[in-house]
This record gives sequence, structure tokens and C-alpha cells, in this order.
Amino acid sequence: MSGSARPGAPASDHPVDEVTARGPAAVAQASRDAADPTPREASPVEASIPRPVQLAAAWAWRVLLIMAAAAVGVWAVSALKTIVVPVAIAILLAVLLAPVARFLRERLRLPRALAAGASLIGLLGLVGGLLTIAGNSVVRGFSDLGDQAAQGVEEVTLWLAEGPLHLSAEQIEAYIDQIGSSVSANSGGVVSGALSVTTTLGHVAAGALIALFCTFFFLLDGGTIWRWCVGLLPGQARARAHQAARRGLVTLGAYTRTQILVAFVDAVGIGTGAAILGVPLALPLSILVFIGSFVPFVGAVLTGSIAVLVALVSQGPGAAIIMLVIVLVVQQIEGHVLQPLLMGHAVSLHPVAVLLAVASGSFLAGVVGALLAVPVVAVLNTVILYLSGHDKFPTLGDEDAFHGSSPQSAPADPPEATAVAVGPDTAGEERP
Repeated sequence: MSGSARPGAPASDHPVDEVTARGPAAVAQASRDAADPTPREASPVEASIPRPVQLAAAWAWRVLLIMAAAAVGVWAVSALKTIVVPVAIAILLAVLLAPVARFLRERLRLPRALAAGASLIGLLGLVGGLLTIAGNSVVRGFSDLGDQAAQGVEEVTLWLAEGPLHLSAEQIEAYIDQIGSSVSANSGGVVSGALSVTTTLGHVAAGALIALFCTFFFLLDGGTIWRWCVGLLPGQARARAHQAARRGLVTLGAYTRTQILVAFVDAVGIGTGAAILGVPLALPLSILVFIGSFVPFVGAVLTGSIAVLVALVSQGPGAAIIMLVIVLVVQQIEGHVLQPLLMGHAVSLHPVAVLLAVASGSFLAGVVGALLAVPVVAVLNTVILYLSGHDKFPTLGDEDAFHGSSPQSAPADPPEATAVAVGPDTAGEERP
């Protein structure tokens, strides 16, 4: 009967479709078998090695090769940090300013160059204005925060000696000496990590100029720059690399905007609580909390502890306890409300991954590494998921396809269907 399977017949009437469904590796193996139908016999050495050992060896050398490539990449980034860090900052700034530049082009009909320049000048004016308004208070405040925190540490030390723990003076001094020696031993690394780009003022100025210069041209001509970079890849990899990068930029933009919002909420919450309690230096504390919030876990703990110490010195233990409660409440709102709701979908990183990323970044590149670790890992997570078949942003689709064939063939002014500027909201936008 036609409905019954014949003995020895294949499981499907379309064996080619079955091979194709198994993936590219199966198709390649079928092609090799068709070209050379004679099965290859294993050598005596291969036959004597158990199959699990062969698989383990195959995995081992590939993993070692990946680790070696990653090590070379980290070394290259460290050697070129004077260039890499300003370019990374420029990408973040371009992601933030891309919606503003697009608004100026589409709504106000400004030329592309003028819109990019106005966006960048507006950002510089905003930051400069805020620093001018709060300049004197901030300059005086940061110089006083260290003294206030040191006095707070002294009061905590006194409480440890006279409080319920009854620690001896020798024990407390030994602990303080250990902490001081650790800080002194690592101070050079901390300072170099905080600066990261440089050890001289000239290098800092050069890095700032590179960041501003790259930000302007990313806003002005990000699509052409990206098309040239993708054109360096093999032809068959360009389309997928292009689509993966689009999704990575969406993740980067979502992370950057959300982190700024989270840092602002932390700064306003803790600063308002300090102002209500009458704690001095409330404005510098708010700015310190805002900056520290960009480093997950570590920054929030350190800046919150400084606020508590200042409250302890200025207002006494009661105000310090209230300040501690305020800091804990703000951090709980951040960790259990803001982070899961605002950032969870776009970044999709487990807290353990965030903690390990921050620790690894700070170990490799100091403070700057801790600041950039989470966005880098978030973008890599999105890109790797897309390349492995798990699209986090299926609504983006592939309508903004890459059609370039080589770096030389990329047009100076790509059409709407192929333009991808730096920033998640600029993919596929029309260029005037």
C-alpha cells in the first residue's frame, strides 16, 4: 500500500530536506560524502582513543584558542587605552545625543552637520552650566567630604571600642593599619584606573578632544563609518554582523539612558533625605551618589556609606541611623523596582553576571573598567544571542538590510534602507 513504509526506505520521501534541516554542518558532510562515497577508516591511533577523550580534546584546544584570542584582545585594548577609552565614551555620547540630533533634523529642518554640532554644544553647555551653578559648593564640598568621612571613621572606631563589641585598641589599630596598608599598596592602581586614559594632564586633554571629535562625526556620518567597517568582513558575514550590531546598539542605548535615570533617582533620593535631615554638603553628596551609581553594587555601597558617615559627624548617631535607612530604602527601590522594570528587558543580565563583570572590569582597568564592564557585557550578550539564533528584538526585523559589498563600494551617502547611524534610534533613518 502507498501509505506503508517500505523496508529499507528512508524515513522521509525528501532526504535532502532532512539533511538541510539538520544544519550547515550536516549539509557540508553530505556534500563531502557525495564527492567521496568511500568511508574513511579511523587510524589505529584514533581507534585506540575513546570517543569521550577525542571530544574533550577537540573542545579543549578550541577553548584555549578562544581564551588566547581574548587575551590578545585585552592586551591590545590596554595598549591602546588612550584611544579606546575616548572612542568608547564617544559611542556612549553619540547614543545619547542621536535622538536629539534626529529631532533637530526632522522637526527643525536643520542640516545634518548643524544638528550634530548643536547637539554636542548643547550637551557641553548643559554640563558647564550645572558646574557653574553649583561650582563653588561642589569644589568646597568635595574637599570637606574627606574630612567629614575621616571624622566619621574615628567615631565608629570609638564606638567599636566602647560599645557592645568591646574591641581592644590594639585590635582596632591593627585593622586600621591593614586597611591603610592595602589602600596605600593599591593607591597607584586606583589612581591610574580612575584616570585610565592618561597619567598627565596633556593626555587627559587629548582624550577629551578625541571623544568630542569622534562624537561629532558619529552623529554626522555614523552610517558611512559603520558601512565601511562592515565592508571589511567576509561577504557572507556582513548581513548578520550588521543586524547583530543594530541590536547591540539598542541594548547600549537602553542601558545608558536607564542607568542615567537610575543614578538620577538615587542622587535625588539620598540628597533630598540628607537635606531634610540638615546634613551639610547635601549637594556634593548628591553628585557623588550620581557618579557612583554608574558602578553597580560597589558605587552605591561606597557613596551611601559616605553619606551615613557625614550624617554621623554632623548630626549624631540618630541622624546617621535615619540616613542609613534612607540609603537602604533608595537602594532597595533601585535594585527591586527600577533595575528589573527599566533595564531587565533590554540588558537581560543576571545580578551575578553584573557583579562578575564589574569585578573583572575593575581588575583589568580600574575604575574605568568597572564603569564600562556592564555595557560591554550587555552588548556582547545581545550580539552573541542573535548570532546563535536567539533574537532579543524580533520587532526590529531585517528591513534595514546591509547591501554593501566592499569597503570601497560603500557610498558616501547611503540610502535610507542601508543607513545605520551610531545610536539605537537612528537605524534606517532618512539622510537629508
